[in-house]
Amino acid sequence: MKRTIPTTNKAIAYIRVSTDDQRLGPDAQRAAIVAWATRAGVEVTTWCEDLGVSGAASLDKRPGLTRALDLLTAGDVLVVAKRDRLSRDTMANAMIERLVQRAGARVQSSDGTGNEDTPEGMLMRRMVEAFAEYERQVIKARTKAALATKAAKGERISGLAPFGTRFESGMVVADAEELGVLRDVEALLATGWTMPAIAAELNRRGCKTRAGNPHTSKSVFRLVQWMRTAQPTGRAEATA
Repeated sequence: MKRTIPTTNKAIAYIRVSTDDQRLGPDAQRAAIVAWATRAGVEVTTWCEDLGVSGAASLDKRPGLTRALDLLTAGDVLVVAKRDRLSRDTMANAMIERLVQRAGARVQSSDGTGNEDTPEGMLMRRMVEAFAEYERQVIKARTKAALATKAAKGERISGLAPFGTRFESGMVVADAEELGVLRDVEALLATGWTMPAIAAELNRRGCKTRAGNPHTSKSVFRLVQWMRTAQPTGRAEATA
């Protein structure tokens, strides 16, 4: 059965910009929404934003969207520049639409895609959501491949160099002092030392964590876990 379309002239605007897709920035989204509101004779009463937030982020990590949903009342419109601004996850989109419907409101896109409350409009919305999720997965895969290529070349890919290495001119190179600590920890483990005992021994030798603090069982545990999963010693020595 066709749902009655609200006739309110009040809208809550929502803007989202992720860190990996800047093609539709906040200013462009705002301009598109303002143009739509002018054409539709709708007043945008509140602007809510999530800047630097992925389209796959859950609601608890999107305070702007959460606020927009909380402000909706019966007959209101939640307006976005494009449908993919709500989410790039089909399940999340379904949940958001359900919450909007429970408030007695509806979602409108300033580009007009999927705005009709008809079977055709619903089909268009689902198609847009599916392609948005596909595009997010493509971006994720390309980013992962690019980082893997840079890492294979020994180039910097993060803000903090792995323990046992340091950044130098944008490249990852060995850090002799930290490599020495890793070798000592590995040797002590091999002879049966416990992590509290290793932490005490490192402190006795004057070794500090990167933050300049004394070693603890937890800091030693992190070094051991990192050695077992990343095996930094071989990579760092090969880079030197």
